[in-house]
Amino acid sequence: MTGVLLWSIGSPRGVNTIATHRAMRLPSRASAISGDRNAQAHHPPSSLRAHGADVTTAAPDPLAPDVLSAPAEVRGRTPWQLFSSRVLRDRVALASLGFIVFLILLALAAPLIARITGHGPNELFQREMTDEFGIPKGPNGDFWFGADAAGRDAFVRVIYGARVSLIIGIGASVISAVVGVVLGVLAGYFGGWVDTIISRASEIILSLPLLLFAIGIVTACTSTKEGCLGGALKPGLGLVIVVISIFTWPYMTRIVRGATLSLREREFVEASRSLGESNLGIMFREILPNLISPIIVYTSLLIPSNILFEAYLSFLGLGVPDSTPSWGRMISDASGIFDVAWWLMVFPGVLLLLTVLAFNLVGDGLRDALDPKSDR
Repeated sequence: MTGVLLWSIGSPRGVNTIATHRAMRLPSRASAISGDRNAQAHHPPSSLRAHGADVTTAAPDPLAPDVLSAPAEVRGRTPWQLFSSRVLRDRVALASLGFIVFLILLALAAPLIARITGHGPNELFQREMTDEFGIPKGPNGDFWFGADAAGRDAFVRVIYGARVSLIIGIGASVISAVVGVVLGVLAGYFGGWVDTIISRASEIILSLPLLLFAIGIVTACTSTKEGCLGGALKPGLGLVIVVISIFTWPYMTRIVRGATLSLREREFVEASRSLGESNLGIMFREILPNLISPIIVYTSLLIPSNILFEAYLSFLGLGVPDSTPSWGRMISDASGIFDVAWWLMVFPGVLLLLTVLAFNLVGDGLRDALDPKSDR
């Protein structure tokens, strides 16, 4: 018996057998921590499984390093949540948007401000705000931005000028966007002779000297009170908006056409066509919703360029009538007396600069937020 026992202990099979019984009697580390010996046990080594040891596979140890360092659950986010989170992180775009909102509220309240101050945009205060040589006086408690050579309140005129710039800039951009989107979708979707006509027309307009043609059209339509085209285009805001829209829609058309050429070959368009959807339905139900991002971004970038376009025309005396305050016309009027009345050029010029810069920064922020490949 003693020899048999020694042989069983000394042989490898005997050692494995004793190790197997010891492993089956010892509780696992996870079982000792939780107090439940029947629920958890260590994974058996290969030698135990080879000898038929009945060891239950355990659940992961809650205190194990790999469990403690496991990443949190990843949750999906909607496109609107991604857009809002990116916009809220862009402080420059938010500050610019706040300035634009403040400027819009100020422009809407222009009649109220004029009523509170008692100074109309074209009301003359030559006795109070011009000296014996006809030189306007600077800012004071009643006239915050001073007065011009005619004695008109520069602060009230600057606020009314903001109304003109915003109306023309936003109105011309909306018209250009609508015309450009419709023509771009038609050219990109149908192709052929439709694409040829629209593309060649946009290229002809883009090749023209815009400012010279705009000056010629505005001059022809403002030479008489009836305007031009049988009175369809009369001097005023409407004429400037139409002229700017005529020369800016090709930019939107080219962008939308390029995107439509790519989208019309996608699988969802083919699926809609196979289900019997009409061309009009495919363009406005399938393709147009996928163009919202570039349309919003480029429209926001088109507004400041149109504001500058209006300022160019007003500076040359061809924009809105003289009775309507405009930043460009105010800067033009101040150019002759800038050395003695600096405020007449500084205040409208600074507001024009800040407005154009704010719209550009908001457009850049929208582009970064709506671009799925952006890291910002």
